[in-house]
Amino acid sequence: MLAKLWIRNAARHPLRTALTLIAVGVAILAFGLLGTLLEAWHAGVSAASAHRLVVRHGISLTFSLPIAYRERIRTVEAVRAITHMTWFGGFFRERKNFFANFAVEASSFFGLYPEYRLSEGERAAFLRDRRGCVIGRGLAERFGWKLGDAVPLQGTIYPGVWTFTVRGIYVGRDRGVDENQFFFHWDILNERLKEKMPLRANRVGIFVIEVRQPEEAAETAIAVDAIFRSSPAETQTETERAFQMGFVSMSAAILAAIRVVSLVIVVILLAVVSNTMIMSVRERLREYAILKTLGFGPGFLSALILGESLTLCAAGGALGTVALYPALEILRGLLGAYFPVVAPAPETLLLGGLACLAVGTFAAAVPVRAVLSTPIVEALGRVG
Repeated sequence: MLAKLWIRNAARHPLRTALTLIAVGVAILAFGLLGTLLEAWHAGVSAASAHRLVVRHGISLTFSLPIAYRERIRTVEAVRAITHMTWFGGFFRERKNFFANFAVEASSFFGLYPEYRLSEGERAAFLRDRRGCVIGRGLAERFGWKLGDAVPLQGTIYPGVWTFTVRGIYVGRDRGVDENQFFFHWDILNERLKEKMPLRANRVGIFVIEVRQPEEAAETAIAVDAIFRSSPAETQTETERAFQMGFVSMSAAILAAIRVVSLVIVVILLAVVSNTMIMSVRERLREYAILKTLGFGPGFLSALILGESLTLCAAGGALGTVALYPALEILRGLLGAYFPVVAPAPETLLLGGLACLAVGTFAAAVPVRAVLSTPIVEALGRVG
């Protein structure tokens, strides 16, 4: 019975109800988009392994490290495996076709990154072909690439056109893995550097090491940095999570602004629903007075108003959540290179639902108080 009354009361003024639902839906849509962007910004941190450490130049990532450091790092007792990677910074045909691309040590890289799932046949083909590359499923879908295709990259840091052949397409182990990356043999890059820029040859961007147990990470980082202390290229070793957090912290002001905007959206949502409920209850104050005359107590009247408020929020929230998925597909097309993992997390959807619940509850507070505190005689004497 109550559910029917909630729906009928909410739909009594169709135009106002429709506008309220649209407002709530847009607010929840914006809330979900901002929450998903925050999740995407932290995707690298969430996917970081506790078993991996990153060794970079002690001054800045813009400086490289000698490849000879690899064997010296291996001597640290807790190091189980090591690989290296170098940011290439190329693009496909036009600068707008940007994506992450790295020169990696082909023989060891995918062993340290099991979250990049690649078939054994594709992995073997990649190892055999020195001009081969491995791309993520997202890149393959974005550009229509398939196995055997030739892909030319225009270098920025390393000038020239570099042509590679797709030998593997990896998929992520879970939804948090970036499937928009491009990997090729570091040896090819190094050979050309020896010819064109010998001073930059035999150097890599970072080393990635794997330790046996996460508890050994801190001790291993200290041991690695101690080896290269006072050397021409000192190192800074940190956990992969700390390394990724360094990039996130660069955008701390932007992230803080997004959180503030999310809170503002909730406040606006509260104002919209509260205004609708106040108008609705004021128009029906005589009806509530009649119900009080017939013996319906404060509990029933409160449930009647609260239910109507929650019905509006639930319907508008459902509308916004449904619209979230096509909106994210559009966002993926626009910002896929910068936010490769764009999907609503369960936590974001839960927060949106809780926001609707909180707004619906608080929006009913003032109307409930008005109904319960207005004397029956005064309410019956009102017209309109």
